[in-house]
Amino acid sequence: MLYMIIEHFRDGDPVPVYQRFRDHGRLAPEGLRYVASWVTEDFRRCFQIMECEDRALLTQWTARWADLIEFEVIPVVTSPEAAATLAPPAVIGLSTS
Repeated sequence: MLYMIIEHFRDGDPVPVYQRFRDHGRLAPEGLRYVASWVTEDFRRCFQIMECEDRALLTQWTARWADLIEFEVIPVVTSPEAAATLAPPAVIGLSTS
């Protein structure tokens, strides 16, 4: 399962976050995979895509950063997955009359 993680750096301060990351890495438990991330130009928020099969792994990971970051965790699907679910390919050869 994919998750969009929106990180709000406490007090808008990214420095402690990046210092911990430099010193200790992502601190993700085994089974939680980092996919990609983007940081706003003002360095107050980060948007990450993380992947795991067990939602509890995200809880473990966010707890390790909760003193520095407020998290929003949103389950997401890719655009191709959404399109396949909401507008599946038409079955050729079937008549609607």
